Amino acid sequence: MREDPMKIEFWSDVVCPYCGLMDHRLHQALNRFGHSEQVQVIHRSFQLHPDLPREGVSQSELIEMAGAPASTVDRVLRPIERAAEAEGLTPYHAVDRTLGPTDLAHELLAYATDQGRGNEIWTAMFRAHFGQARKLWTTEEVLDFAAEVGLDPAGAAEALRSRRYRARVAADQREAERLGARGAPFLVFDRRFAVPGAIGTEDLLAAITKAWAEAHPTPQPLPVVSEADGICTPDGCAVPEPGTA
Repeated sequence: MREDPMKIEFWSDVVCPYCGLMDHRLHQALNRFGHSEQVQVIHRSFQLHPDLPREGVSQSELIEMAGAPASTVDRVLRPIERAAEAEGLTPYHAVDRTLGPTDLAHELLAYATDQGRGNEIWTAMFRAHFGQARKLWTTEEVLDFAAEVGLDPAGAAEALRSRRYRARVAADQREAERLGARGAPFLVFDRRFAVPGAIGTEDLLAAITKAWAEAHPTPQPLPVVSEADGICTPDGCAVPEPGTA
């Protein structure tokens, strides 16, 4: 039986409202999973809007730029907000917010991962953006966030200004696309199967349980290939009755 942790790789973008909701649901599902201490969550980057202006755009402007119908707000985004509220994730601003390029945010998250705080800082960044409608597009905005969550100011500043995590962020996205991702969220369970898109907490728990069961199969009795002439057990030896072997 394996001893290494089961891995859940979670590709997402910090401006993706389904991703922030799935981060919350993943915490909820793992809290209910009996082997959560043996599960490793690995956050990976998937940038949805890398070409947005650095100053950012409103949600309505993005909808217009993408050529999506105005009904997207009421048909898609407001239901996400209501789902988040129903699940205890509030406030959650999927509509009244600004969106921008997340390259620097992802590079900070890669730095935080190297500092052993990746999962914690990913969740904090989701909460900053969707809970406070925070802008996280410029170096100054991202470094202000880094200071608030207690990352080393000098280390975070060097990571962003050197752009030494840019290649890792890009590699994350290429790997997701290689595995079949067309967007985010995209979850991969132990490299056994993937879940593209958001699912409910119950379904997420079922996926975690399935991946665990496949990695930790229950031993099964071996098939019998011939009849035996007799057998000895702790209770003694016996010859099988005809037709019972």
